[in-house]
Amino acid sequence: MAWVVLVVAGLCEVGWAIGLKYTDGFSRLGPSILTVLSIVASMVLLAVSLKTLPVSIAYPIWTGIGTVGAATLGVILFKELLTATQVVFLLMIVIGIVGLKFSVK
Repeated sequence: MAWVVLVVAGLCEVGWAIGLKYTDGFSRLGPSILTVLSIVASMVLLAVSLKTLPVSIAYPIWTGIGTVGAATLGVILFKELLTATQVVFLLMIVIGIVGLKFSVK
């Protein structure tokens, strides 16, 4: 169950990272509220997952999900461009996330 909570926490991190773009420097109320709620949810869920999972594994997975998710949505939603080299390094993060998950007993 802690792994599911951690993944949801990572997805909430993606939500607040993307939400920051929509807040326009926190000058737009609706997106700002949603972004703050997503930040809080992400932190609370990370904390819940840390009751069971080691921080040395959970934190990098949480940030990795946020990193890859934000980069992917940046391309999809905002038409940001990634070079082939950047895609390779993002894939390395995914490999690291998977490797960390399967290294925990």
